[in-house]
Amino acid sequence: MPPSEEYHLSNFLTGKSEVTLALFNYFIDRYNTIGPVEAVPLKSMIGLDNGHKRMAYITQLGKNFIHVVFAFKQEYPDNLCFQKIARVPGQQQFNHHFRMLNVADINDEIMGFMRLAYRGEL
Repeated sequence: MPPSEEYHLSNFLTGKSEVTLALFNYFIDRYNTIGPVEAVPLKSMIGLDNGHKRMAYITQLGKNFIHVVFAFKQEYPDNLCFQKIARVPGQQQFNHHFRMLNVADINDEIMGFMRLAYRGEL
């Protein structure tokens, strides 16, 4: 896409299953209980913005899941919610990968990490 062309949220959501759309909406709704968030369409993913900074990225909207990446300054290895944690080469950034398959996946543990990201611990 040329740099002047805008990205639209509908480009990511059109044609997705009802399950995926429900998961996406639930994730955004739960984040909004922490504080206001905006889903910002980017070239290849959806950024979640709290008005001051980008907190997380929805990198994949699958047939029956959404994949979210939280970029923290440190690794949080003692958890049950992240399927993968990877350090970005040459940076003090650790990408924590969360795959949401069910609304029940948004439990107290992931809500804690969502709050951490919202407060600016990225």
